[in-house]
Amino acid sequence: MKIIMLGAPGAGKGTQAKMIAEKYCVPHISTGDIFRSNIKNGTELGMEAKKYMDQGLLVPDELTVKILLDRVSKEDCTNGYVLDGFPRTIPQAEVLENALNEINDKIDYAIDVDVPDENIVNRMGGRRACLGCGATYHVEFIPPKAEGVCDACGKELVLRDDDKPETVKNRLEVYHKQTQPLIDFYQQKGILRTVDGTVSMEDVFEAITAILG
Repeated sequence: MKIIMLGAPGAGKGTQAKMIAEKYCVPHISTGDIFRSNIKNGTELGMEAKKYMDQGLLVPDELTVKILLDRVSKEDCTNGYVLDGFPRTIPQAEVLENALNEINDKIDYAIDVDVPDENIVNRMGGRRACLGCGATYHVEFIPPKAEGVCDACGKELVLRDDDKPETVKNRLEVYHKQTQPLIDFYQQKGILRTVDGTVSMEDVFEAITAILG
């Protein structure tokens, strides 16, 4: 079963992707991870991607898809995989679809974890990160034992710039412009499934497993 996870930043799609991977014994594939792995191992594709990244440029879609296809051709992907963070745009989705068609393969489901912007701004504004060990908390959902102090190492907890309301709103704006059209794209393909991301993590996962069977 080959799955693409969709959803705004902070919707919780990464958490759900990991849970799906664990339950169905398929790899959770994030493009960031496979870039890092290829660069670390000095592969030809990794070195090509590094040239762009070193210049602060985006890796071209064709190269990203090549690296992705190389990853999904590995033995651990025989029963499927969960893609997290790719595709982000319609051109990327089209390049991926064409490349999969060439090897007689296709995506089975695109799962959209749907959360209204307002909830995301509130949710991410409650995140806190430890300056010492990097542990993360949430003032409402996973609070530390002592306010503003890390349970693990006792260092100060802060609201990261990434999680500040103005930054989150900007990221959501980019998401709606670039990634939201993917929802229509996969809807037209007949493989889109939408779940309510405002309920508990366990309930979201239950809705996803009901879809996947």
